[in-house]
Amino acid sequence: MDPLYTTTDNTSGNWTYNSGLNVTKGYSNQFVQPVWRIVLWAIAYSSIVIVSVVGNIVVIWIIVAHKRMRTVTNYFLVNLAFAEASMSAFNTVINFTYAAHNEWYFGLVYCRFHNFFPIAAVFASIYSMTAIALDRYVAIIHPLQQRLSSRETKVIVGVIWVLALFLAFPPCYYSTTLQLPGRVVCLVDWPEYTVWNFKKMYFVCETVLIYFLPLLVMGCAYLVVGLTLWASEIPGDSSDRYREQLNAKRKVVKMMIVVVCTFATCWLPYHVYFLLDEFFPEVFEEMFIQQVYLAIMWLAMSSTMYNPIIYYLLNDRFRAGFRQAFRWCPCMSDGSYEGLELKSTRCLQTQISVYKTSRMETTVSTVLQQGEGTQPAVVGPEPDLTSNGSSSRSVSKTVSETSSFYSSNHLA
Repeated sequence: MDPLYTTTDNTSGNWTYNSGLNVTKGYSNQFVQPVWRIVLWAIAYSSIVIVSVVGNIVVIWIIVAHKRMRTVTNYFLVNLAFAEASMSAFNTVINFTYAAHNEWYFGLVYCRFHNFFPIAAVFASIYSMTAIALDRYVAIIHPLQQRLSSRETKVIVGVIWVLALFLAFPPCYYSTTLQLPGRVVCLVDWPEYTVWNFKKMYFVCETVLIYFLPLLVMGCAYLVVGLTLWASEIPGDSSDRYREQLNAKRKVVKMMIVVVCTFATCWLPYHVYFLLDEFFPEVFEEMFIQQVYLAIMWLAMSSTMYNPIIYYLLNDRFRAGFRQAFRWCPCMSDGSYEGLELKSTRCLQTQISVYKTSRMETTVSTVLQQGEGTQPAVVGPEPDLTSNGSSSRSVSKTVSETSSFYSSNHLA
């Protein structure tokens, strides 16, 4: 995740950056910056850590602490929030400290962790978003197909992390610290092969796997979902209930599209930077490249702090949760944090009762017991339930879950 260093064993005693940049001449560190510049960068990077860690912890609390928020989509959002908060807490400050003047203070163990964990966290983040995109695709394009259960969702999250650890293992394995004249650097000492360039091959594969491939999958999924939700109307049901469900689906998809686009925008310069570094190292022979790298790294790391802000702005339930969490803040007026999810049980029961009354005026699904050997007869579109469960339910369970949707139609 950082610029990598290699050494050249030449008679002049110069040490070179892997992009071809001359790191030291005469045993001096050319990357030491003025104090005022370091202070400005420190403020910029510290803001990322504060907003990201606090915001993502609140997101995790909103989902974990409230039973109705524990849905397939939100399980993946918990994984996404955990990965982003962890990367921000463990790597952002270290990235800045190291990139500020290219001297490593943290030892070999953390050097290995530093080159390992960010790759795993980014992989977990983007594939959590990919899983959400596919889940939305199935829920909207194939509404009668059985949804993921809670256990299956957790298994998928576990598989994502296992694959992430495998992908991040090579940089960790080859990481080492090197004592240069007057300073220590943390580098990945890639093996050299005469037949193929292992380092270049790894970087290309990494970029494809943690950026271009998942973005392609999400782009295709959301394109189909978007055309279904916005470019066409499903005939046969023009009731208010149907339109509420349609609007709820649109809100969830719109929020996730904003999340994906933000992630893609933040990380694109980073991946382009390192691909150029691999194929056109002569581009990086100027001293200003350090400031370019700090700016690109800040933009990439800042991706960890935007999601909580997006949830707050685009989702009613998360907004209610954030207002509940920050109700001590003077800017939160009295009662402003009372939202859909955080209402009392009494209010929730009132909502369900009102919906059960109005439900008599709308078309609903009739589900027969499996034992009768008849498939569910569905009239009108199925509610976009994000709760887990089997596609074959009894009448009573269908009524219960349909009623609960009234109070969760803004659920992510």
